[in-house]
Parts: sequence; structure tokens; C-alpha cells
Amino acid sequence: MNPGIGLFIYPVKGVAHAKTIYSKLLGIEPYMDEAYYVGSKVGDQEIGLVPYGNNKGMTEPVGYWQVTDIKKSLRLLLDAGEQVQQEVTDVGRGKLIASVKDADSNIIGLMQLPLFVALYPPYTSSNPISPSNHMLGRPTEKTIARRFGFKDVFTLPVLMC
Repeated sequence: MNPGIGLFIYPVKGVAHAKTIYSKLLGIEPYMDEAYYVGSKVGDQEIGLVPYGNNKGMTEPVGYWQVTDIKKSLRLLLDAGEQVQQEVTDVGRGKLIASVKDADSNIIGLMQLPLFVALYPPYTSSNPISPSNHMLGRPTEKTIARRFGFKDVFTLPVLMC
């Protein structure tokens, strides 16, 4: 199952002004505020600001579809005739992104989260896993098994070892 678009990146010229506007719009301060990227999370959605992204070829916002196998997903898009905009790139902590340009010049972004984040998403109020049934915001093995369609822990693949 594809969880949908998990990240929107906006190129900005005036990062200070954009940070103020998006903080007011989202009602939160950024969780990451670096010279190269400013990120805010609202539930499972991330909004990213890329200072001077227009100087790096970004001309419009890009939505990044969350996928489980970025190389396979990129290959499917390329086989369908799309053109590589950005090759698979590790942008930190194992998060991979890539993008293609479609026939209408739209940019389609792909994002693959590291396995650890996929299995143990950060606790948010929208996360159905309550802190009372696991420690430190991490789901139990039984919850992970159910999330991936297994009936119990004993049917989990060796991946969990």
C-alpha cells in the first residue's frame, strides 16, 4: 500500500519571511532549521522549505510520494517514459529521494524512509499506536505484525531479527 504524498518541498528566496509565514499557517515552529533546509511536521505530513531552491533548478513546489522501494519505483517511472530530474539521493539519516519530470513538465518526487522510521514512526496524536501499549513511542512486535498484515509475531519475516 502506498501511503501517499508524505513531503512537500517549496523553493524559497527569503527563508526568514517564508519561515514566519509557514509557522503561522501550520501553527508550529520548524523541527529542523538549517541553512539548507527548514522542515515542519504536521501529523504524518512534512513541509520543507529549501532556501534559494530556485538557484538549484527548483521552479515550483514538489510533492514526494512515499514508497517502499525507491529504485523500483523510479525504474517504473523511467520505463513509462518519464525523465530523471534527480537521481536517488540520501538526504540524511537514510532518507532517500528522487524525482522525475513527466511529459507535461510536472515534477514527481519519490521518497523512501529508512526501515527504522517505517517500522517505528514517531509518536504523533494521529498515530493510532497509543503510548500506553509500548515504550518510548515504539510499537510492540504484535502491532508491527498487524501493520504488515501478519496475524501474530510468529509469522513475522526474519527482517525483525
